[in-house]
Amino acid sequence: MHLNPATHRRSVAALAAAASLLLTLSACSPGTAGGPGAAPSKAATALPSSHIHGLSVNRETDQILLATHEGLFDATTSPATKIGATNDLMGFTAAADQDVFYASGHPGPGSHLPNPLGLIRSMDGGKTWEQLSRQGESDFHALAATKSGIVAFDGTVRTSPDGKTWFESPVAFVPAVLAGTPESDTVLATTRDGLQRSTDGGKTWTRNTAAPVIQFAAFAGGTEVAGVEPDGSVHYSADAGSTWTRTGRIDGQVQAITAVAGADGKPWIWAATTAGLVVSTDGGATFRPADAA
Repeated sequence: MHLNPATHRRSVAALAAAASLLLTLSACSPGTAGGPGAAPSKAATALPSSHIHGLSVNRETDQILLATHEGLFDATTSPATKIGATNDLMGFTAAADQDVFYASGHPGPGSHLPNPLGLIRSMDGGKTWEQLSRQGESDFHALAATKSGIVAFDGTVRTSPDGKTWFESPVAFVPAVLAGTPESDTVLATTRDGLQRSTDGGKTWTRNTAAPVIQFAAFAGGTEVAGVEPDGSVHYSADAGSTWTRTGRIDGQVQAITAVAGADGKPWIWAATTAGLVVSTDGGATFRPADAA
């Protein structure tokens, strides 16, 4: 399938803007390491790739998955083990079923998938992938699963109720990350100009001017959200991104985060940094290497 030239130019320009956004966010002036509960992380576990695009933790099995430039890896134990074929998984998100994942990006060596991948889905924990839609058209750099479907960005913010039929959202912002949960239709988009928030599955958006300018966000459940600024400052929201409280800080350059509901009311937060994988079991107040006892 070939791209329409005008569509291709539009998509490339928008994705370039997204890359510029990520660089801009990462280059923001670092804040102070102090603050409520601040606790820099220590040296962390080595990762299987220097390019981590997504992170997922299974609430039932504690399996840790890393979506990378070299494919999908199980990082539950060290060294991490490869799952399935080699594909550059630029976008990656988990569905309500813990073994179902959606992804996008580019095929790697030996892969028979089209380029770009469009939206693909795995029903077996990442071992195999099926093509759902927009093969040869979309490289979704951001993906989020919601109660009513999928929200994605390939130069245009799009929504889909089934992963096959798509609708464009009339927005001008460029998201660095889309964060959602299959438990609700609230979606967050991190942008250079602040946090965008949708309560209808990504169809309409409102900028939250009171929120910190976060680069990464992840839902730990229906309303709990973790957010990380470019300088590593960690924030927590109990009301799906409406209000935020700073909790701590992560050292090193963060590449991806995920969160799950904790047993004591404080979410567990994982972060893949350029130094390795770290985890917080106290809502982001402190972090330790993920394989530490």
